[in-house]
Amino acid sequence: MKVYNTLSKRKEEFVPLEDGQVSMYVCGPTVYNLIHIGNARPMIVFDTVRRYMEHRGYRVNYVSNFTDVDDKIIKKANEEGVDPSVISERYIEECKRDMKGMNVKPATVHPKATEEIDGMIEMIQTLLDKDHAYVAEDGTVYFKTRSFRDYGKLSHKNLDDLRSGARSLLVTGEDQKQDPLDFVLWKPKKEGEPYWESPWCQGRPGWHIECSVMSRKYLGEQIDIHAGGEDLIFPHHENEIAQSEAANGKEFAKYWLHNAFLNIDNHKMSKSAGNFFTVRDIGEKYDLQVLRFFMLSAHYRSPLNFSAELMEAAKNGLERIIGCVGNLNFLLERASGEEMTEEERESAKQAEAYIAQFDEAMDDDFNTADAIAAIFDLVKFTNTHVAESSTKAFLQALKDEIVMLSDICGLIVDKKEELLDADVEALIRERQEARKAKNFARADEIRDTLAAQGILLEDTREGVKWKRA
Repeated sequence: MKVYNTLSKRKEEFVPLEDGQVSMYVCGPTVYNLIHIGNARPMIVFDTVRRYMEHRGYRVNYVSNFTDVDDKIIKKANEEGVDPSVISERYIEECKRDMKGMNVKPATVHPKATEEIDGMIEMIQTLLDKDHAYVAEDGTVYFKTRSFRDYGKLSHKNLDDLRSGARSLLVTGEDQKQDPLDFVLWKPKKEGEPYWESPWCQGRPGWHIECSVMSRKYLGEQIDIHAGGEDLIFPHHENEIAQSEAANGKEFAKYWLHNAFLNIDNHKMSKSAGNFFTVRDIGEKYDLQVLRFFMLSAHYRSPLNFSAELMEAAKNGLERIIGCVGNLNFLLERASGEEMTEEERESAKQAEAYIAQFDEAMDDDFNTADAIAAIFDLVKFTNTHVAESSTKAFLQALKDEIVMLSDICGLIVDKKEELLDADVEALIRERQEARKAKNFARADEIRDTLAAQGILLEDTREGVKWKRA
């Protein structure tokens, strides 16, 4: 298995620190509002990485945090006149709801920043003791960026050319920095803000320190994979490396994985430009499985353009797979034969080549685009090799393979049979009787009535099939 490591800027063979186990930390959202589709991309991508690792037999310890104390959370809480925890807890639950809709598995642990303050204070004190940090007159604690000789190794930036970065958490007393590149570890409280006691002042942690502390607590001082969006490379992940390695005296993460940006209609996603969508917005128009399929249709390191046309293409592509599995279910209900015929055994061996094709794509830095192409090839093979006379064993083998590969991608393609209520079932029976009586006007009227209720009928040689629109 090869993974592209941002640290080395090349693909490397994946070798975990501990045989058979993978420790993986993925930066989670700041919970002040509903998550947007930009947040959704790393959630979906790295959930798929996790699923594939598990498919390969690894035990994955997957940690993804919630930043539940932040300027934006505090601002929203003040606007609503509530405690910041009310805002963060509300949107943590909303985020989990969206994650469930996208079939993103819950992390092994979802730590919250506010529950890890003691660990942050402990790490900050360690950095002070090792002369990697200093306390300003107002109690702000800064990290001495130049004290860490490898600063810039992830972003591949020259230290002398760097500036603090857009999310450096400017605070009162900024002019007390010893160096413009130093960044905040602890900041003093402001009026109306939550705060915690510390040896330096009443205040709260800087943004960067939380991930270093939570990663160490739940995964250890060294981890296999640290991941997130490419916007986090600098300064956030760069600062995490500096803090963690300065405090622990060890390499922090072996592999750094970053997904590329998401654009909308070939323009950068932006609230001010009006081309900004939450996951909930998309869920009003599409099953969120379609959003997941769309996100995986491109390699995670490639910029991805979001548009209505591409979402429709994703919807149609996903329906091809679901339709194939649905047809297999239909045939399985009527099939017999617990053993394959000789011809079917030969076909089953041919079908296994698509599993190898899928694994080869995912082994090449998790190339989900080519992996999905392998699923489509298996679907095409299935559609041309099954018949009403196929044995149950053959049908089940093909279904199991399609479902397994789809499940690795987090795609739910084996739809459970839905029960129609009695009135709808009666209408379908009435339509069948009308067709037998050549009363096609009534049959068409019933079809239109059901369509208005979101139930689409399809007349096939095996009988009437239906699906919800």
